[in-house]
Amino acid sequence: MEIKEVKDLANKFEKRIKLIGPDSEQIKWLTGIINNKIPNPKRLMVIEGIWAHEKAYESGLEINSFYICPELIYANEGRRTAEKFIELASNIFVISKKVFEKISEKEGNPDGLISVCVPKKTELEDIILKKNNLLVILDGVEIPGNAGTVIRTADGAGGDGVIFCNRKIRLTHPKLIRGSQCTCFTMPIIEKEVNELIEWLEKNNFQIFLLDTRAEREYHEFSYSGRVAIVSGSERYGISDEWYKHKHNKIFIPMLGNADSLNVAVATSIVVYEASLKQRGYIKRM
Repeated sequence: MEIKEVKDLANKFEKRIKLIGPDSEQIKWLTGIINNKIPNPKRLMVIEGIWAHEKAYESGLEINSFYICPELIYANEGRRTAEKFIELASNIFVISKKVFEKISEKEGNPDGLISVCVPKKTELEDIILKKNNLLVILDGVEIPGNAGTVIRTADGAGGDGVIFCNRKIRLTHPKLIRGSQCTCFTMPIIEKEVNELIEWLEKNNFQIFLLDTRAEREYHEFSYSGRVAIVSGSERYGISDEWYKHKHNKIFIPMLGNADSLNVAVATSIVVYEASLKQRGYIKRM
């Protein structure tokens, strides 16, 4: 942004834009959220870059705070996005290039935009029950990037939600957001205790499928008709014992090479798409 453009913005929003330095409380608060060093009861999430901001804008997320570095905004697209978020944000802060680059987690050249957003809150009661439903449950998954990939897959496959139990990761982790390609802004994401979740699934006639390398039946042997919940477990420990005490189907993906298993996100994606395509009548194999 040119100096004149910055002055024009400052004049237009003079009561809402604040110039802050590296030692300001607003910067300490932002870095505290990014690094998970301060309490975050509202599960505020930090997004960076033009693309993520446009996705947040399209998703209608509430914007708590917007940090802008005019020195790093070169393209017209960045200027237009900045103006949108200045209109939306409750708090607007202008920071220097040096401060921005210290905060930024973006690989390569940062483009001068960081926002703190309020994610949409979803509960089990918000899931719209239909003839065919597809839920993905992550039980104890420990790697944010894996969780983000599963959320992206659930979105791509037309799933109805992703539910976390025995949660080991931050649902606002930057790697989860990036891994999901921002689909976490719109995909219903819920956190529940295992017992409460199983009770709800059984009450609403969901078939439960556990991804388990010890299973005797392969994933493609089922029709997945009706309401389906696919459960994947921790990268190290698998699915927690409580799931096995209730009615379920154990399924596995055949391994045809030297590896004995797949990455949890890859394995979950294979089964989720199998279930979705069968529910929609695209494939009919059994």
